Amino acid sequence: MAEVVTGEAVILEVPCARFPSRLLALVIDLATQLVLLAILTGIIAAATLRPGSRASAAALLVTAFVLVAVGYPVIWETLSRGRSPGKLALGLRVVSDDGGPERFRQALVRGLAAAVEIWGLAGCPALICSLVSARGKRLGDVFAGTFVIQQRLPARQARAAPPPVPPQLAGWAAGLELSGLTDQLAETARRYLGRLPELHPAARDELGQRIAAEVSARVSPPPPPGTPAPAYLAAVLAERSRREQARLAPAATGGYGLMPAAPGRPVPDGPGQPGEAGEAGEAGEPGEPGEPGDQPDDSVGGDGPPAPKAGGFAPPA
Repeated sequence: MAEVVTGEAVILEVPCARFPSRLLALVIDLATQLVLLAILTGIIAAATLRPGSRASAAALLVTAFVLVAVGYPVIWETLSRGRSPGKLALGLRVVSDDGGPERFRQALVRGLAAAVEIWGLAGCPALICSLVSARGKRLGDVFAGTFVIQQRLPARQARAAPPPVPPQLAGWAAGLELSGLTDQLAETARRYLGRLPELHPAARDELGQRIAAEVSARVSPPPPPGTPAPAYLAAVLAERSRREQARLAPAATGGYGLMPAAPGRPVPDGPGQPGEAGEAGEAGEPGEPGEPGDQPDDSVGGDGPPAPKAGGFAPPA
């Protein structure tokens, strides 16, 4: 890990690339450059077969070498913000000393230095300087003010869980207005909480206050006085997740909190269905007398005989 002071005076800890990773990335880039140089050399040789064209052929070969040795890394690192094909394969990236992205001027200085220390001197100065430097810098990095970081880290077996929501914030979080909280800002806060153990204490406080200020500008009411930024963000994200789960719960149970009906069977839409005891004024189950004063419902069928019409024979009391 290396400490980087950003332009906003925030200290960040970034993982420096290890020497074996940088060496393997360099081998991949050199192999690619040699293939390109061989292709260009063949094209130039085929185009300058006529007599008297040795001078033009030599000029074209020098141009091809400069394009491959210098133009290849400069173009790749400028367009991809510090990543060549070899670095992209190994998860590496070139950044400025302040942690910012690599600029064209820095890529050009690194490319010109690589033509001398790697192509001209067989990589010996680059090897010695990388082993001596604490950040693994070669001469091109020293001149350009850059270094290489490990952007893609191997998955950790156990990552520390975000801090739990304090119990004193549970009641406050239940009344939050979260409609202004965007998914991007919520994801930023979630990543910050997941990386709390990895951040430098000063960077943790600075980033926490900045993210909490952005969240509080879109969420109301404000947190209780004295609430730490990690606890505030954890409470907001926990309440947002709880509301999302509550909103999605009815959709998983048929839309109204009920289990969907079995195929071929109608869904009951109210009392008075066959096999259920009716309310006042409705018939009960077949074979059971209704409540006193109830009138049978002739619109409901059942397994027993049909109920008599109103005004028909009534049994004596």
